Amino acid sequence: MSLNRRLFMKVWPSSFPHRSSGGLGVAACLWLILVATGCHRDPPADLVLHNGREPETIDPQLLTGQADGRIGGSFFEGLTRFDPVTAAAIPGLAERWEISPDGRVYTFQIRTNGAWSTGEPITAGDVVWSWQRAVDPKTAADYASQFFYVKNGEAIYTGVEKDRTRLGVAAVGARGLRVELNQPTPFFPELLASRVFMVVPRSTIEKYGDQWIRAKPLPCSGPFTLEFWRVNDRIRLRRNPHYWDAANVRSELIDVLAGDSAHTALNLYLAGDVDFILDKDMFPSELGESLRQRADFHRYDYLGVYFIRINCARKPFDDPRVRRALALTVDRARIVGRITRMGERPIDHLVPSGTGGYMPPAGLGHDVAAARRLMTDAGFPEGRGFPRFEYTFNAESKIHEQIAVELQAMFREQLGIGMDLRPLEWKTYLADMSGQNYDLIRGSWIGDYNDPNTFLDLFLSNGGNNRTGWKDPEYDRLMGTANGTADPAARFGMLQRAEARLVRDGVPVIPLYSYVGFYALDTNRVAGVYANLLDEHPFGPMKRIRAPGTIR
Repeated sequence: MSLNRRLFMKVWPSSFPHRSSGGLGVAACLWLILVATGCHRDPPADLVLHNGREPETIDPQLLTGQADGRIGGSFFEGLTRFDPVTAAAIPGLAERWEISPDGRVYTFQIRTNGAWSTGEPITAGDVVWSWQRAVDPKTAADYASQFFYVKNGEAIYTGVEKDRTRLGVAAVGARGLRVELNQPTPFFPELLASRVFMVVPRSTIEKYGDQWIRAKPLPCSGPFTLEFWRVNDRIRLRRNPHYWDAANVRSELIDVLAGDSAHTALNLYLAGDVDFILDKDMFPSELGESLRQRADFHRYDYLGVYFIRINCARKPFDDPRVRRALALTVDRARIVGRITRMGERPIDHLVPSGTGGYMPPAGLGHDVAAARRLMTDAGFPEGRGFPRFEYTFNAESKIHEQIAVELQAMFREQLGIGMDLRPLEWKTYLADMSGQNYDLIRGSWIGDYNDPNTFLDLFLSNGGNNRTGWKDPEYDRLMGTANGTADPAARFGMLQRAEARLVRDGVPVIPLYSYVGFYALDTNRVAGVYANLLDEHPFGPMKRIRAPGTIR
């Protein structure tokens, strides 16, 4: 039974009278039915996905959420893209590249068949303009710090350099692109697969400004085009016939549903109305144990971490002793054992173990006695005099609320301090995090590439994703030196020293656990989905291979 049909049955129960004393005729009834179910039916999609919450934006240079990134990454592409099986960087709009002997200059060749969905060729000039837009402080891209590896990227973003054309990227003819880095950056091809490096349409953005994604047609550089976007319902994608690799895009029409209810998402999947649930938050936590036993529910390790940001600019959290005390109080094993229950690993460091071969340093651990001593040293013995404070989280997921309640109890029982819970709607939550309007706030991060830097550069002083007010010149120095070091062992050693300053000394962040991936998919029904460390599942390779039906 279709979703529309079930909604119709809820709105029009069988007890609805055939006649009405008010004279409601057959035509009027039919008109109301059309209003209730839609005046026309869209042709069925080849594939229906549930992506989690409603995207905030599909502008690849402004989006920050994983759900947004899946959509933006379907409409736009960069020089490299993620391999659907391994999530390693593979050629995208660039068919090949060369690296100078000193590792600081990359020369890319744009594909001769690279084209916008409107048919015009994608040129090196399009890449140059897109990157200049992303690093321009007026754009306010949270991920602009990923351009700090490019010559003058940080200077432009921070306003030291006013001319964005001084960014170290230049077109060499229509298809050649020369990129100059500040120092050798071994993970640069992986970095280029990130959304912020994707190529966006200059003429459309200059014409429509902030509303450019509403343009019709919307010029796209990726495998799909935007058919329509119905807020709080679905986004329909259509295969882009001008995409350079269109022959390997396996579905003509894909519907991507949005919604905040995990129970609704699961019911849609079990009823056969959804082929694939991508977002791990779209599973009721209380059903975790039973869902893990099903053959069509897939669990895998991936590079993600759940943590708490602390606003270091607000008293009393400007005192590192207070921040360390909070971190020492959190019982991470209690959280994953009582609440998440999907096999997550409790951690007191930021970088998931084994990321790119890196082993993180130990954090502060769980030591309530040490936490109480720190609170006394900070002037709050047994919590006396400590002001009530708030913990902010997005309210869509029950897990976030349950973790918040658990943290509230820990701080009250062990430190004698009171924490109020502040649940927010997703977009307000994002705005308050970006504007640093919080005391403590739920945070998470999914690695953009398989290297520890994807986690550690979050907390650089000038990083757009820092959002804590914490600035540590020594941390910045260690990070900069490490990423300019060619020897992997020496580089990892410096990154470990930097991470130790982050999680043991400065503590603007309290890591809780590393994620496990979890998605619902009947592999006898849908092909082209692969578990990988970055939780990247490009839509292009996906295809329904069996007709929809109720899943047992």
